[in-house]
Amino acid sequence: MKYIIWDWNGTLLDDVPLCVEIMNTMLKKRGLPELEVSYYREIFTFPVEKYYRAAGLDFTQEPFETLAVEYISAYNPRALDCGLYPGALEVLERLKAAGWGQIIASASEQGALEKQVESRGIAGYFQAILGAGDVLGITKEGLAKEYLASKAISAQDVVFIGDTLHDIQVAGSLGSPCALIAQGHQSRARLETRGAPVLESIRELPDFLGKSGIHLPQ
Repeated sequence: MKYIIWDWNGTLLDDVPLCVEIMNTMLKKRGLPELEVSYYREIFTFPVEKYYRAAGLDFTQEPFETLAVEYISAYNPRALDCGLYPGALEVLERLKAAGWGQIIASASEQGALEKQVESRGIAGYFQAILGAGDVLGITKEGLAKEYLASKAISAQDVVFIGDTLHDIQVAGSLGSPCALIAQGHQSRARLETRGAPVLESIRELPDFLGKSGIHLPQ
């Protein structure tokens, strides 16, 4: 069996506008310049502590942990109102029908992630929903590694799908191929700097998998 490991935010969940809005609320509260979406997509990164600095937040005034809690306290309730990207549900169904196993691995906190996935009625598509133990958005690399090891899944049978350069890093640490979708938290220009395939939308993924040498399961 072959597996897709999905990133969640910005890959399946269309939450970029909400993320920009919440950060701008925080910046405005502190008298700092607000972000345009295009600029946000040029500075967003992992760990998100680096992004907070790039956005203008000053950790000498307020620790990152305090700012992260403020951000996620605003984000989590409203994330339940964000939709999936157009075509995402159809892609999940198509891949399931073709025999792919599907897993979510996210730097989002586990409880909030599960609630977001379950509220959309799509939890049944996934063999596992892997989230972090805190709200600091550091990485999901260890989550994916531990799960694959626990299930004796070969990295060669996994394709990682995400929307940031961090997803290439995670896939590389696993020894798995990666494809990126240029609809999320980083711009296409940034995504194209690392040599991974970049798709314009999630709708392109099933055909890409069929044509790229990453073959559909038999």
